[in-house]
Amino acid sequence: MDPSRTKVIACATVIEEMLPYMPKGMAYQVLDFGLHLTPGKLKATLQEAVDASCVDFDTILLGYGLCSLAIVGLKAPDCTLVMPRVDDCIAIFLGSRQVYSQQARAEPGTYYLTKGWIEVADTPFDEYERMAEQYGEARARRLMATMLKHYTRLVYIDTGHADKRPYVEYARKTADQFSLRFEELRGSNDLILKLLLGPWDEEFLVVPPGETITYLLFKQPPGD
Repeated sequence: MDPSRTKVIACATVIEEMLPYMPKGMAYQVLDFGLHLTPGKLKATLQEAVDASCVDFDTILLGYGLCSLAIVGLKAPDCTLVMPRVDDCIAIFLGSRQVYSQQARAEPGTYYLTKGWIEVADTPFDEYERMAEQYGEARARRLMATMLKHYTRLVYIDTGHADKRPYVEYARKTADQFSLRFEELRGSNDLILKLLLGPWDEEFLVVPPGETITYLLFKQPPGD
């Protein structure tokens, strides 16, 4: 893989974890996290970014998971698409789909936060502040209790940033605010390193030029 002929297109929360390991000369493009709120718009924006990038690059690395099926239907006519086989970026931060699945089975009612999410995405605490301003604190508390009724745990994923203390404190404050059990988990950069440097094994979807990403193709590694 020639870094000068490779480009990363990633969500704002994921790119922060990729930048420290990105090979010299590799280009990247950051897309707004808010696009996740409208999967159809995310799909359209991703396709536009891929189409424009294929003019100058041979390989596009997508810093996304399945993301509410937003990547299903994407194709690149003149370049190769590579992405991790994960449902969303939580698995990217934890290092594998297997680790995420283990956590989901053990603690299904978990809300996850990272440094990037706290910086660029809406958290429950952000939503509460807006609702309290609009409806008053009593109603805001009732609304948040309904929104979070299936959650019992809030986890801060430590992705290795040296300045994590204020983010851990924010996550702990959020957990206390909404009566969630707080835990901190050590993340892993394994998937990010393999995406950027290879090898692309069964944990990755490698889509040749002209081939469309389907749900089955995404979920079923070669040979299964």
